[in-house]
Amino acid sequence: MRAPGLQGGQFQGGAAVRPCHRAGGFTLLELLVVISILGLLAGLAVPALKNLGKSNVAVSAARQMLDDVARARQLAISEHTTVYMIFVDASFWDTNVWFVPNAAANLQPLAVTNLCDKQLSGYTFVSLRSVGDQPGRGSTNYLTRWQNLSDGNFVARWKFGPRNYITTVVDNVAGKTFNINGFSRTSVNFIPYPAINAPGWAMNLPYIAFNYLGQLTTEQLSPAPSAKDEYIPLAQGTVAPDMDQNKAYRVYYKANAPSVTEIPPGNSTNSGYNIIHIDWLTGRGRQEHQQVR
Repeated sequence: MRAPGLQGGQFQGGAAVRPCHRAGGFTLLELLVVISILGLLAGLAVPALKNLGKSNVAVSAARQMLDDVARARQLAISEHTTVYMIFVDASFWDTNVWFVPNAAANLQPLAVTNLCDKQLSGYTFVSLRSVGDQPGRGSTNYLTRWQNLSDGNFVARWKFGPRNYITTVVDNVAGKTFNINGFSRTSVNFIPYPAINAPGWAMNLPYIAFNYLGQLTTEQLSPAPSAKDEYIPLAQGTVAPDMDQNKAYRVYYKANAPSVTEIPPGNSTNSGYNIIHIDWLTGRGRQEHQQVR
């Protein structure tokens, strides 16, 4: 021991007395414990971050749909006409396609092929009458290009059922119930192909529509308001169109229905849903979602 009164480095009995220092650092056991804790935290954080990304994508899709519903309404008001927001259902080329007489054999499937990747997720805006059209002889006027919802999002497949078919979605937390009808449908004419001497062809596609006052309307009552709110349920998952061995879309006469998977299953009708609710009188949309009272 150091003698009383001596400072470090002083001599005692002919020998230098050096101060005692403890070496700093961690033991191997301490390092292993810290590494284990970091690994546990990482394992808990990664799934949460993935879900956050999915949530952001879903919010983006809902925002896109709301913005485009508002755009269709504004186009109807500014153009003083009825504007249809046309959607593409699965297997749209099937029994809902009408060809001009004697022209089906010569019809190239280009337009059908171009819409294959828009099944359940694609839409555009059209008016079925233009200034100068004769009564009963309207023409399809495309107001925008076809576009898609963001990857991983689509309109719930059951929304494309018959208009009088109702799907009930219940929000057990907020105590709200939504009775959602299928889409209305209208005949949309396409530009004729040069190879055929015919006025073109049409497909019976689902839609929502706005009259010149910005109110919801239907083909049967247009331009009178529909007197019924519209709901567009969004789902998350995948829609995989049918492709051949060369990764090319199959054309309508060979194609199968797309493979549709909701991830997680049933998210369009359970607590994970997002519903775009459009008021029939004002034509304005809002997002319905899981709410906590």
